[in-house]
Amino acid sequence: MALIKKLRPVAGVLGCCFLLCGCKANYSMASYEGGRYTINANYDIHQDPEALTLLAPYKKTVDSLMSPVIGHSDHLLTVKRPESELSNLTADILRFATADYIGRVADIGIMNMGGLRSSLPAGEITFETIYEITPFENTLCIIEMTGKDVRRLFEDMARVHGEGLSGAQLVISKDGKLLDAKVGGQELDDDRTYTVSTIDYLAEGNDHLDTFRKFKDSDKLMPKGAKIRQLLLNYVTAMEKQGKTVNAKIEGRTTIKD
Repeated sequence: MALIKKLRPVAGVLGCCFLLCGCKANYSMASYEGGRYTINANYDIHQDPEALTLLAPYKKTVDSLMSPVIGHSDHLLTVKRPESELSNLTADILRFATADYIGRVADIGIMNMGGLRSSLPAGEITFETIYEITPFENTLCIIEMTGKDVRRLFEDMARVHGEGLSGAQLVISKDGKLLDAKVGGQELDDDRTYTVSTIDYLAEGNDHLDTFRKFKDSDKLMPKGAKIRQLLLNYVTAMEKQGKTVNAKIEGRTTIKD
């Protein structure tokens, strides 16, 4: 959180610079044309010297904030369906984080693959690494759900062939149907109430997890300051203090049956 506060003045200065630079002269539109353009690394081959000079002092400040090493990973943690190392890790972090707010670990943790924008490379982990993985301002969201609703939620996840999952095991078909579901090693009980930990974006029913749409804001607990990025930062730094590396593996939490 302290890092974010430090970055705010930098962002403000950059915004003012761009605004002032854009107000030097008045222009009128002479002509325009449209088309489809592919944005790729080719645009970085010839960088604008004037822009680089303008940004240089701010880049130095940002780099000094983002480059410190906060942890280490012993291997590459990827993001892919139906299950991956990094999606398992972040779903675990969400599930266990509930203990700080409700006094117990949630039954189920869910993190969307689309919310993780980069893999976690092997070796040193910096602030920049974490920001690349979690660039969005998503926050922890805790919901109490009946087993029937959890089953519908798992069916939503099956249709997209898996999301980050913790505390449960799903078997789904190639055509996206839920074949089996267990929570805590036990068959999903439609009559039981389960505590589900996720992020606010998914709790709104986004990324095709439509079952969440039935829940009102009053049904959700969203602790202040519990951003997914901060939770991940906290985990990495805690592991480093213990002399441990960040690690996760494929465990068969979501499997596709032929």
